[in-house]
Amino acid sequence: MSDIRRREFIIRLGAAGAAWPLAAGAQQPDRVRRVGVLMGIADDFEGQARIAVFRQALQALGWSEGRNVQFIYRWSGGDVAHARQFAKELVDLRSDVILANSTPIAVAVRKTTRTTPTVFVQVSDPVTAGVVQSLARPGGNLTGFTNFEPSMARKWLELVKAIAPNITRVAYLFNPNTAPLLYVSAVETAAPSLSIKLFAAKVRNTDEMEGVIEQFAREPDGALLVMPDLFTATNRQSIIALAAKHRLPALYPFRYFIASGGLMSYGTETLETYRQAASYVARVLKGENPGDLPVQAPSKYELVINLKTAKALGLDVPPTLLARADEVIE
Repeated sequence: MSDIRRREFIIRLGAAGAAWPLAAGAQQPDRVRRVGVLMGIADDFEGQARIAVFRQALQALGWSEGRNVQFIYRWSGGDVAHARQFAKELVDLRSDVILANSTPIAVAVRKTTRTTPTVFVQVSDPVTAGVVQSLARPGGNLTGFTNFEPSMARKWLELVKAIAPNITRVAYLFNPNTAPLLYVSAVETAAPSLSIKLFAAKVRNTDEMEGVIEQFAREPDGALLVMPDLFTATNRQSIIALAAKHRLPALYPFRYFIASGGLMSYGTETLETYRQAASYVARVLKGENPGDLPVQAPSKYELVINLKTAKALGLDVPPTLLARADEVIE
């Protein structure tokens, strides 16, 4: 089953989930609990798939909408100011727990409330970001799930060289206002040993992005490394289109970029993270303190390659790289 069809199936299951019976032995509280959900784009297919997985997992743990839980959705559209506004709304609406997606959104919640329990997902460096005190003992009102380790930076650059051995220049694309800068320093540290010259593609909006990528592509033997970032996730269609227009091999942090036409990704399985987050939300709803729940790191990474995009770029993907891939889109 293709990545897109799998997500369609998940969303349909999520829509039907309200009719499923409660799991045996599940807690039945005496009032409906409110779960605030603060994410990126409302009409984004990946975002809807994540919500469906999250709701299904909560359903299996005994929390079903219309019976004992109510979901309150807010979508920031990748805008940090909107994230702060909506975080306040979810607190004012007396959410019993908030699910927060990405580092900027988790930071917005942290700055808004020190009491409303919050479970975050896809936060890269929660300690440096000031979201938690430590990974083992978060303290405060937030805990959740990270998405990458700094060592991933070298792996990304190695994969760029593996799929396009002639590459000598790599532009790493990120928004300095929203990106976890932990990865920027890790990429800069890894590049010299791979004989790669780096170009810091700092962009704050789509107009800047188009100009920066166009300028970089004027010289040969270049590739694009798209950093994990709320901005790049929100604008992934534009990034993929620009990479194709300028014939730049590009490596992305998540598989949904590849389902949208990107060349190759190496990163966590995002839907699994939302399934795990539901378990923490359920524990908080039953009275556990998020500050006592350790922040968890991903246990599995996956490599996804789009052969159609590779062919359009004139790339012959080495058989050894194909053999390593967890999924090949043809």
